[in-house]
Amino acid sequence: MAGKTATRSDKPLLRALAGETLERPPWWLMRQAGRYLPEYRALREKAGDFITLCLTPELAAEATLQPIRRFGMDAAILFSDILLVPRALGRRVSFENDGPRLEPLSSSGDLRPADLDMLAPVGAAVRRVRAGLPEATALIGFAGAPWTVATYMVEGGSSRDFHRVKTWAYREPRGFEELIEGICDATFGFLSLQIEAGVEAVQLFDSWAGVLSAAAFEHWVIEPTSRLVARLKDRFPQVPVIGFPRGAGLMYERYAAATGVDAVGIDTAVPLRFARECLQPRIPLQGNLDPVLLRVGGEAMTSAFAELLEALGAGPYIFNLGHGVLPDTPPEHVAELARLLTGAAR
Repeated sequence: MAGKTATRSDKPLLRALAGETLERPPWWLMRQAGRYLPEYRALREKAGDFITLCLTPELAAEATLQPIRRFGMDAAILFSDILLVPRALGRRVSFENDGPRLEPLSSSGDLRPADLDMLAPVGAAVRRVRAGLPEATALIGFAGAPWTVATYMVEGGSSRDFHRVKTWAYREPRGFEELIEGICDATFGFLSLQIEAGVEAVQLFDSWAGVLSAAAFEHWVIEPTSRLVARLKDRFPQVPVIGFPRGAGLMYERYAAATGVDAVGIDTAVPLRFARECLQPRIPLQGNLDPVLLRVGGEAMTSAFAELLEALGAGPYIFNLGHGVLPDTPPEHVAELARLLTGAAR
């Protein structure tokens, strides 16, 4: 393809998202840019703090490109963070050694209109990445899904029981709906910014979808996601959307049917037979190797990899993990995974 600009149909990731079954599944990894790479750790030290790294275009672009240079994934995912949206909504956000810290929100009345100008550096980073990617490598943008972003904003960070956010949602559903709608609007603006700058697909991370009952999942995961996806499709009909409702269990089937996403990322707990028989006939799948297996490497990883490709490789499929790369994963294991995928043509 020397001298030719890759079109959508030339890029394996976008072909799979369009429903095509490829001879070798395209691959990328959630958190493929991060602490497991020594070059990332050096970049992080140079930045000084995490938010500066996310909002300095040349640094964010470099973080995005590092794993592509090393391992040759079929897609780069923009280096950013889902908590930039709360920051644009006027909430204080910081990152400590034990995770993110936010000023807890207790009323939708405390929410400010989103300042999308604050996120303009993300668009600049996208343009830098596009200029540095190989022709056949796709660029994925992302945001947190409304429910998951709400959990961080209300809880003030990560949570074990999600007591505060569930209490608000159950006790004051109208007020909580206002919060969800405010997050939806800001998220649409954030993703629009990324798409206009050049990302070719987007992923919605709903990391805490699995903490809800079936009825609450319908109301706080499926309904806002479907509204957000519809807005994206209306404005950017050619840009595929991947949904990742981690921990959804049996609700994955309902999510795939009702949200309008183009593909579904499945977490490690999803049985492969269920994925193959109940989900893949409906929608392209992405996932779901256990990140611990990538950290362990060797025969355990190789065996699980073969099982995964045997189960899902005969349909539209993107190889990925069931969650993000763990910080203590040896880069050599990711290199071995790349070699396995190179030899995986059916």
